[in-house]
Amino acid sequence: MSTTQNKTQPTEASVQAHLDVIDDPVRREDCANLVELMREESGCEPVMWSNIIGFGTYHYRYDSGREGDFMRVGFANRKTALTIYIMSGFDAHPNLMNKLGKYKTGKSCLYVKQLEDIDVDVLRRLVRQSLDAMAEKYGPEQGTI
Repeated sequence: MSTTQNKTQPTEASVQAHLDVIDDPVRREDCANLVELMREESGCEPVMWSNIIGFGTYHYRYDSGREGDFMRVGFANRKTALTIYIMSGFDAHPNLMNKLGKYKTGKSCLYVKQLEDIDVDVLRRLVRQSLDAMAEKYGPEQGTI
């Protein structure tokens, strides 16, 4: 079993204080809207994981023995884009991805300049399907860490 701890850990920092210092009013509103969308879909309250706003948790264990806890869904306000963490990835959602709008992806990261660039209803369905996939793989949400 690996004893290496993830760099990204939940903190006691205030989500609202994090949102309040976002200078750009459009970005601040986009982040507030993402908090509400993810709160509604996850049924969990937001928690700061370093500079990421996360919802829910799951415990993973790799074949290598490394294990830990991480958020089920979340997002971060980055300089060039909103980074939305869809932990199930995107391969299982081609129809939704085709309807989403203007974005880029990484392995589990969806990069969006602003919510206006995408269909938020499609994003909501993507978040919901990802949460459902996480529940199937890791079990239901067990509360917060």
